[in-house]
Amino acid sequence: MIVSRPLVAFAAANGAMAVLLGAFAAHGAGPQVKTLLTTGAHYQMVHALLGLICAVWPGQIRLVRLAGWLAVIGGLVFSLGLGAIALLSLSAMGAVAPVGGLLMIAGWLLLVVAVLRSHSVNA
Repeated sequence: MIVSRPLVAFAAANGAMAVLLGAFAAHGAGPQVKTLLTTGAHYQMVHALLGLICAVWPGQIRLVRLAGWLAVIGGLVFSLGLGAIALLSLSAMGAVAPVGGLLMIAGWLLLVVAVLRSHSVNA
C-alpha cells in the first residue's frame, strides 16, 4: 500500500489540534466562545479523519489525495477562523472561516468525482 506521508502527518497534526481546541472549549473557555471553539474543533477533527482516509486510499488516485488536502487545509482554516473570532475578537476573521468551509466542501465533492471516475473491478 502506498501512503501519502505528508498528508498523514498534516492530518494527524490537525487531529491533535482539534482535540486541544475541544478540550479548551470544554474546560477553559467562557460561555461566549465555547460554541465557536467546539464547532471549529468538530469540523477540524472530521476533516482530519477524511484526510487520513484519503492518504491511505488504495490505488494512489491523485484526485483523492487532492480531496484529502482540501479537507485538512479547509478544516484548519475554518477552525483557525472561528478560534480567532472567539479568542481574539477578530470579527474580520468571519470572512476567513467560509473560505475554510468552501475548501472542505470542495474536498468532499472532489472525492465524489474521484470515486465515480475510478475504474475499480470491485464495483
